[in-house]
Amino acid sequence: MSIFDKSSISIVEDKTLWKGWSHLRRVTFDFFREGRKPHRHEWEVFDRFEAAGILLHNIETNTVTLVRQLRIPAHLMGDHPFLLEVPAGFIDDGETAEEAAIREAYEETGYRVASVRKAFAPYMSPGSVTEKLHGFYATVVDADRVAEGGGLVEEKEDLEVVELPFDKALAMIARGEIVDAKTIMLLQWAALQSAKGAS
Repeated sequence: MSIFDKSSISIVEDKTLWKGWSHLRRVTFDFFREGRKPHRHEWEVFDRFEAAGILLHNIETNTVTLVRQLRIPAHLMGDHPFLLEVPAGFIDDGETAEEAAIREAYEETGYRVASVRKAFAPYMSPGSVTEKLHGFYATVVDADRVAEGGGLVEEKEDLEVVELPFDKALAMIARGEIVDAKTIMLLQWAALQSAKGAS
């Protein structure tokens, strides 16, 4: 039983403030909860597409394959702008999350993935952003790498493919060298599965 079981939301206005690659809007709504007076709220919401990310775990070498790429927001925050991340990207129209993860793995790392395991599908910043990230895990072997990867030139992607021992990647989280949320979550998820003997 939750205090929000008998609550409701009524949208008063949904106004576009800016629209380009993403969509920024101001949503005005009334929130009703039993035992409280109704409250009117005004929130700015940043629309982002659903995305998929995948952790590639080479079971022959016990390594993970990540990509390093430029992230301007990190640069603007005064941090190192070239982040290590799992392959990831938006889910295209007509594509499933699983298909997107497999496609991104090939485009970014050159690995051809046969099957994946769903790990989770969290909201990445639910206080203001609509993006939901579908996280996947896949085991691979050396023979599965059939191309160089590095991203799509036509999309102006410029990625460095980085293979790391699994334990080293986990240690890099603790040292603040891997700071991308989806990558941290997938590495820690995989570590938990391994500890349970389920990977």
